[in-house]
Amino acid sequence: MHAYQTAFLKLALEHEVLKFGQFTLKSGRVSPYFFNLGKISSGAAMRDLSRAYAEALAASGLEYDGLFGPAYKGIPLVSAVSIALAERGRDLPYSYNRKEAKDHGEGGVLVGAAPKGRVVIVDDVLTAGTALREAVNILRKAGAEPVAAVIALDRQEVGPNGNSAVAEMERDTGIRVVPLVTVKEVLQFLQAGNADEATIQAMQDYQARYGVKS
Repeated sequence: MHAYQTAFLKLALEHEVLKFGQFTLKSGRVSPYFFNLGKISSGAAMRDLSRAYAEALAASGLEYDGLFGPAYKGIPLVSAVSIALAERGRDLPYSYNRKEAKDHGEGGVLVGAAPKGRVVIVDDVLTAGTALREAVNILRKAGAEPVAAVIALDRQEVGPNGNSAVAEMERDTGIRVVPLVTVKEVLQFLQAGNADEATIQAMQDYQARYGVKS
C-alpha cells in the first residue's frame, strides 16, 4: 500500500471512523465493520484526511481543472482538499451545491467558482450513489466535464444487480471512481497486526459472502 493509505487507515482507527462489531446496513446486511467519515471533526484530523485525498489524486494520474463537493459532507471535504492541493503547489478552483436553490442574492444551487473544464467530485463514501449521480448531472448542466469521483472507501460489495456500487457508478456515468482504500486494502492493513484474528475472520467471511469476485 501507499504511505498515504496506511496513514489514512491509522487516522480512521484513531477517530473511530472505522469500527468493528455488528452493524445492520440499509441493505439489511449485518456487517462486521462500519465506516463513518463524519467522525473526522477536528482541524488536525481534517488536515490529515485532506492530505490523504490529495495524495490519492496525485497517485491516480488524473488530469483535472477543478473540484466539486456534493452537499452536505462533500462541502467541507472539497474545501479542505483544495487547501491540501494548494500546499502541494496546485491552486485549483472549487465549488459545491446547495440542497435547495437560493431565490435571492446570486441565486441558483452552485456556490464557489463556476465549474468548467475537467472536474473531480470529492465525497466521503459511495453507497447508492444518489449524491454522486446528482453531482455529475449538475456539472454537466453547468458545462463542465466530470471525469472522476474520489471517495474514502470502496466496500467492494455486490448489490442487488450483481455489481458493486463503484462498478455501477462507473458504468452509468462514465466517470472513474478513485477510492483512498478498498476493503481488500483495509484487510491487508488489519492483518499487519492492527486487529485481532476474530475481527479479521469476520471481515473475510463477510467479503466471501457479499464481496466482488474479481
